[in-house]
Amino acid sequence: MTANATNDSVRGDPGLFGPGSVTWQAHGDPMMWIAGVRALWLQALHPRAVRGVLQNSDFRRDAWGRLLRTAGFVGTTTYGDTAAAERAGARVRGIHRRLGATDPDTGERYGVDEPALLRWVHCAEVGSYLHVLRRSGFPLTDRAADRYLAEHRTSARLVGLDPATVPADRAALAAYFAEVRPELAAGPEAHEVDDFLRRPPVHPLLTPARRLLWHRVAHLAYASLPPYAHELYGRPAPDPDTVTRHLRRTGTVLRSVPARLRWQLPPKHILSAMQRLGPGARPAPYKVGA
Repeated sequence: MTANATNDSVRGDPGLFGPGSVTWQAHGDPMMWIAGVRALWLQALHPRAVRGVLQNSDFRRDAWGRLLRTAGFVGTTTYGDTAAAERAGARVRGIHRRLGATDPDTGERYGVDEPALLRWVHCAEVGSYLHVLRRSGFPLTDRAADRYLAEHRTSARLVGLDPATVPADRAALAAYFAEVRPELAAGPEAHEVDDFLRRPPVHPLLTPARRLLWHRVAHLAYASLPPYAHELYGRPAPDPDTVTRHLRRTGTVLRSVPARLRWQLPPKHILSAMQRLGPGARPAPYKVGA
């Protein structure tokens, strides 16, 4: 279990992370949504991993559901009590055990719960969260960033990985991405994900909203990808300083919305956690520490 707050105002079961963790404070930030979309773009660049998704689901019809289920899993494992978090992990492991995918070139059949594939999905996800949060101005020192990654050995265990096999600090994460880089490619499946994320199908009446809102979210998420990802997708990488300015500006705007209003959106994981643990459990950037 990761560090939990010892504040007397916190009571009850803190769950797997608890209010004393970096994760607890960071996952309440609204830029997590942009980070989640970035993770989808990055994850799609592993051919075996993305086949596991597309061959087992109708991605184009259920992409929103998949994104919301991922957000629900992160919310439950971060802010739920221990039993709820463990149940969420057991559900994910059970689903993965039943699913497989086929390599169209070799005919090889493999399970989607291969440790190498789970590790890629895990690293692309937590790496995206950390990258977008820090680049958009969320106050995380290098030491706090390393603590965040170390804490997520817990989420690695929940999806079926041996925690000792996942990067637990920034140096190890960078080394992992360098090691896996030769395996990455933008095949047909990655381009299918790319096309969806750039132009998701919506009802005609929602087309203006897609142009106004989704285009901005998707543009920022894609722009924040590492240079090699832009190269693989076949589009020039944007100017890094411009991307950072846009991320910081967006972070400032979204964080100016009162947290209580943001947290009213379903499924209200944070509000439920505060009701369970007391007002001292309220996540806030200033609580991260050094």
